[in-house]
Amino acid sequence: MTGDAEAFTRFVGEIEPRLRRAFVAAYGTERGRDATAEALAWAWEHWDRVATMHNPAGYLWRVGQSRSRLRRREPVVLPEPAADDVLVEPALLPALRALTAHQRAAVVLVHGYGWQLKEVAELMDVRVTTVQNHVERAMAKLRTALAVEADLDA
Repeated sequence: MTGDAEAFTRFVGEIEPRLRRAFVAAYGTERGRDATAEALAWAWEHWDRVATMHNPAGYLWRVGQSRSRLRRREPVVLPEPAADDVLVEPALLPALRALTAHQRAAVVLVHGYGWQLKEVAELMDVRVTTVQNHVERAMAKLRTALAVEADLDA
């Protein structure tokens, strides 16, 4: 059992930050942390199964989504930027809140954290093209909400 506990501790150290960032991006701070905790608790209860999975992060993403769906719907509360952070557009947070959870997670992970589409796809257990579609649709909605013209030459 000690070996299982050590392996699980290493697993959590590797996967928890990725899951938490994705869930917070999708559902907001409180609900995202709860979904992460729910997914990791489920992973511990089913460690013998999770340890052998090809893509445990993707599976735990689904577990966290399912478990957080069982709770009542609350508005997405994204972390407020620091008071001295002059680089954040004030209309960005409301625009992000208006996106779907998948679009918000994809665009924040790709453009906010610099993840590759493949990394987000693996975490969300979807195809790369699905993530690309989420990011493109999210960016189009954000440009519209923020009245920003797309730079097609870039």
